[in-house]
Amino acid sequence: MFVDEITIKLIAGTGGDGCTSFRREKFVPMGGPDGGNGGKGGDIIFTVDKGLKTLIDLRYLKTIKGEKGNHGKGSNKYGANAEDVIIKVPMGTTITDLDTNLIIADLVHEDDKVIVAKGGRGGKGNKAFATHDNPAPKFSEKGEPGEIRLIKCELKVLADVGLVGLPSVGKSTLLSQISASKPKIAAYHFTTLSPNLGVVKLQDHRSFVMADLPGLIEGASEGVGLGDKFLRHAMRTRILCHIIDMSGSEGRNPIDDYKVIRDEITKYSDKLGNKEEIIVANKMDLDSSESNLESFKKAYPDKIIFPISAMNNTGVSALMEFIATKLEEIENENIYDNNELESHMIFEFREEKPYTITKEDNIWVIKGDKIEKLFNMTKFNEDEAVLRFARKLKSMGVEDELEKMGAKRGDEVQILDYIFEFKE
Repeated sequence: MFVDEITIKLIAGTGGDGCTSFRREKFVPMGGPDGGNGGKGGDIIFTVDKGLKTLIDLRYLKTIKGEKGNHGKGSNKYGANAEDVIIKVPMGTTITDLDTNLIIADLVHEDDKVIVAKGGRGGKGNKAFATHDNPAPKFSEKGEPGEIRLIKCELKVLADVGLVGLPSVGKSTLLSQISASKPKIAAYHFTTLSPNLGVVKLQDHRSFVMADLPGLIEGASEGVGLGDKFLRHAMRTRILCHIIDMSGSEGRNPIDDYKVIRDEITKYSDKLGNKEEIIVANKMDLDSSESNLESFKKAYPDKIIFPISAMNNTGVSALMEFIATKLEEIENENIYDNNELESHMIFEFREEKPYTITKEDNIWVIKGDKIEKLFNMTKFNEDEAVLRFARKLKSMGVEDELEKMGAKRGDEVQILDYIFEFKE
């Protein structure tokens, strides 16, 4: 089964907790803190596997979770880092963050690898909090939660040339003549339900990859028929080879056929519409093909047109030679603009509070990544840890902000799912 798109939730591993511990040795009555730090949580890493052709291995995985780091121990023993989770995907896979709609990675090379969800750092042990003023801290940190992401993986096949055209115009027949690929061929529409790739090798040792892409129909750019499932795979090609049934054997006009496909391509993407195009006039062995070709040339005098018969293998060699020469003139281009990539985001510095405070049902609700992270890493069963949490909130201006907004002592304050009482 050909699977080219999946949505999946990633939860990277939480860091291990730090340890609160003190030296306990004979004749050492004032042993200092020796609690070690926790280990780092496991990352979730995507990497290319050349042997894979679809995303079917991920189809039934709704969630992928990373391992938690080991906890720190006494005697300054640090917790071990968790093993990373490695997810293998085919070459040509694009990974998108569905919350931001930004592209995390476009994996198009054999050795491409990317950390998609980062594991949390380990919590600090009490030894790490020792200072001159507080040489024996009685608290440590919990591990940092791992990154959580909802992502979409899309496979866009890697091919130099894409065969486009309405159903049953001879795309699969052409591919079967020029490569070792054995696509299904039949006399009904939509024989091809997934892209077929073939490697074309010429006598002068030049070679390129050609993709027979599922047939288009009117409305494909909006999802009609096989719709954008085809158009997605055309994005990486450098040349579009537009196959037209010049005989009109399906009862259609070749000029109208061309207009239908061109409209769908340009509606889907300007980049796709601007790719180099070669028109292949197929089925020239049938009656009426010659007269239809003359009419077509008059309608499109500036187009590159190659008359062939894929069934009889007539004119195919000259077409392949021309395509190979054209490919030498066209460089690979990035199919994504910089503003679509997560790695190219530009952050503008602003003097803003790292939290928001709202009142909902007489409860003051505090939200903010920094505060929530601090909350999740605080051990509330240790008095010094609670005092440190309160000091941090005060230094961030949370207490003053609550008072400005009218909060009174005794009011309820909520962070995540926990409710506290606002007091001195």
